[in-house]
Amino acid sequence: MRRSDHGGALLAVLWLSAILGAIAFSVANTVRAETERTSTQSEAVRAYYLATSAVERALLYIELGPEHRNPDGSVRYFQPNTPRLDFQWPEGVTSVEIIPESSKLDINSAPPSDIVKLLATLGMDPDGARETTAAILDWRSVAPGGALSMFDQFYLSRLPSFRSRHASFEETEELLLVKGMTPDLFYGSYGRDMEGRLQPRPGLRDCVSVYGSTGPFDINTVHPAVLTAIGFPPTVAAGIEARRRANPFRNLGEIAQLAPVVGPASSRVSVGPGTSTIFSFRATARLRTLNGGLSDLTRSVTAMLKFHKPGVIPAVEVLRWYDN
Repeated sequence: MRRSDHGGALLAVLWLSAILGAIAFSVANTVRAETERTSTQSEAVRAYYLATSAVERALLYIELGPEHRNPDGSVRYFQPNTPRLDFQWPEGVTSVEIIPESSKLDINSAPPSDIVKLLATLGMDPDGARETTAAILDWRSVAPGGALSMFDQFYLSRLPSFRSRHASFEETEELLLVKGMTPDLFYGSYGRDMEGRLQPRPGLRDCVSVYGSTGPFDINTVHPAVLTAIGFPPTVAAGIEARRRANPFRNLGEIAQLAPVVGPASSRVSVGPGTSTIFSFRATARLRTLNGGLSDLTRSVTAMLKFHKPGVIPAVEVLRWYDN
């Protein structure tokens, strides 16, 4: 065999080795990516069921009530007006926020001034907040004489076309149809802080409800954006949120201390859900890792529950369930 033939064969072998190496590298990357994706999905499913279990345990604790006591006399399971229950599990940790719907602004009866301020607090520009507020009022109000409103004319020009209901909102998701509303404004979004870290931004759905109220709002569960909308300075609202996580407000005397700072707005908050019978249980779960730490992955579920009077079966009715 000639020397040139040996060189051509060697070159062919080298090219073939390079091609096979590239294929092996691609396959390895694909397998690793699929393995990581499957692991993440598996963690998400486990965290989902852990959060679901937390909702069920919270219901059990509420049913057991304050009658059961620890040796030191403290309540073992549930103290009325407790805004949050934290649970430790072998698989991870969960936190269940117990949010009375009366802590949210009633989208069907809230005054326009509260809605405008709330939309502005959530990041909408003043002109847009006023227009969207007018659209909300148009949606929930009867059209005089059945005539088309300016908002009806706008909706009829879209594809698909529709008209305002001109009746009370039955679900907060109807707000997505209102002129000026966007998914980011309704659901919330993410932004970056001064250090570049992602921070969640609240959405309108966290602040309003068709089962809500116009006050007084439970100071331990009302959203800081709602506090700002009813007249609390943003810094005070943020301070209240931080304080109640560590030490919830227990009586009206503690609220009275806020009056010199917030003025008349202090009269629009109280302690406890009052006569509310509809609550949202929002459970957030984090799994434990093999080294005993907590995973970065979190998963939340929310159950909107109606508590019936004693003797009514079922005692608790699930009105809505949000998987994520």
